[in-house]
Amino acid sequence: MSKGTYLHRSECLYLQYNISMNDEQTPIKDQAPTLWQMIKSVNASFFGVQSKANRERDFKHGKASHFIIIGILMTLVFIGGVVLAVKFALHQAGL
Repeated sequence: MSKGTYLHRSECLYLQYNISMNDEQTPIKDQAPTLWQMIKSVNASFFGVQSKANRERDFKHGKASHFIIIGILMTLVFIGGVVLAVKFALHQAGL
């Protein structure tokens, strides 16, 4: 900013909010996403509700191989859960 330039109140609140946010809330950082952030991103992508900020963070700082591995593991867990639910339902039905 040049000398004599003043910030609007909304700009000050925006800067104050972004400075006071913790790591979990910060949408984009200059570091790779944590394991928990990657799991949340993959889970959100399963439902198609990934936020733009998180998607940009993932593409900018994340490794595709990490997301692929987490996605495969989460898919296997989902399939295992469906198989167990079907087996339980069939057992309860006496089939």
